[in-house]
Amino acid sequence: MNSVVVEKEQRAVDSRVVLGIVAVGVLLSSLDLFIVNVALPDIAADFTGSKISGLSWVLNAYAIVFAALLVPAGRLGDRSGNRTTFLIGLAVFILGSALCAVSWDVGALVAFRVLQAVGGAMLIPASLGLVLAATPPERRAVAVRLWVAFGGLGAALGPVFGGLLVEIDWRWVFLVNVPIGVIALVIGFRLLPDPSGDGGSLPDGFGALMLVGSVATFILALVKGEDWGWGSARVIGAFVVAVCFAIAFVVSSRRHHSPVVDPALLRLPNFALMLANSLLFNIAFAGMLLSVVLWAQNVWGWSALQTGLAIAPGPLVVPFVAVLAGRVIAKLGAGPVIALGGIFFAAGILWWTASITLEPNYAGGLLGGMLLTGLGVGLTMPTSFAAGTAGLPPQRFATGSAVLSMAKQIGLAVGVAVLVAVLGTPVGPDATLTAFQHGWYVIAGASVAAGVIGLAARLPRPAAATAE
Repeated sequence: MNSVVVEKEQRAVDSRVVLGIVAVGVLLSSLDLFIVNVALPDIAADFTGSKISGLSWVLNAYAIVFAALLVPAGRLGDRSGNRTTFLIGLAVFILGSALCAVSWDVGALVAFRVLQAVGGAMLIPASLGLVLAATPPERRAVAVRLWVAFGGLGAALGPVFGGLLVEIDWRWVFLVNVPIGVIALVIGFRLLPDPSGDGGSLPDGFGALMLVGSVATFILALVKGEDWGWGSARVIGAFVVAVCFAIAFVVSSRRHHSPVVDPALLRLPNFALMLANSLLFNIAFAGMLLSVVLWAQNVWGWSALQTGLAIAPGPLVVPFVAVLAGRVIAKLGAGPVIALGGIFFAAGILWWTASITLEPNYAGGLLGGMLLTGLGVGLTMPTSFAAGTAGLPPQRFATGSAVLSMAKQIGLAVGVAVLVAVLGTPVGPDATLTAFQHGWYVIAGASVAAGVIGLAARLPRPAAATAE
């Protein structure tokens, strides 16, 4: 009996140690997203002649490659051990960050962002796999929300941190990852547990490549639609190629013994619903974030630091709401909480359409929307992820979480592309305001649709109860 108690206490200590170490990797990847958004106008100024349609690939190349490799990397973690996969991924991410900092043009920066994405794709699913393996089943829903909350903390720190670093030089937004990552790498090498993998088959590389091709060509068509002409042969051809790649991806996933998306996962409770919710909500999230940065810096003429400080209140709300959401889930259930999150997020976006003017009006315009969107993110993202992972078998922790993260990253890439397509190239202040309002209506619609889908989610009652 005493040995059982000691084992449980040791396991609890291990889970906290593991969560603390892997949270650094999650934090870095989240910081990277928010810091780079804030830095885009300064990157454009440094690389003379760059258009927003081209610079959007600094965000989208990362998101697309990250999305496509998440599941194969998660399967690799399940197969070979999540500790090794996490540490290698963190090392590659650090290397990619250092190379991004010395980029000489947009093409080089995009290429090194791809290397960052490879590292991020390896470390993220492995990090959650380590946490779930080290956490008792009755506490896993709480652990998942904490894991997601660290991403929210990165979102909170990112805008301000990025604004401060851009004041020095935009290259520091990548360099900052290096010392933090190296420290986590050394500590992780010494302290992380090494649960054995299942030794299964290698993941479907062809399917991952087809997914990259499908999403990339779809986004290319969206981003270049205005320049090439929406009815042009190049745009139509890009959409056709995207569909062909998507069909090849589906066929490969159905036939391969270790597919990118295992059809069996789609039959688990909540899983398919949370995939759709994550895709739509992150389309809205990416569009919201980029629109605020572009509006504040290009229309209001604010500095990167001013923009970061203006954005920060929204993300700062996220970790607190994510932790407190457990009490609401216990009373209302996961579905209503996710739906409320979508509604609050959409309300924040619609706040901007009604209140933001060409003259800076932060307190009466931007701030209210940021707080509402932060509330929506805090309610939706952690709850959706917890609901999606609740039914995963232990041997598929990393793979299943990677599929959900894949949907998130695809949503982020599509959201940026959709906003760029809707904004176009307006001429004059009034046309610019109208274009942004149209973009905000599209973002709000995506958020409401995500909430409607999420309403059907259910968490097992014991898991919800432990969240209190």
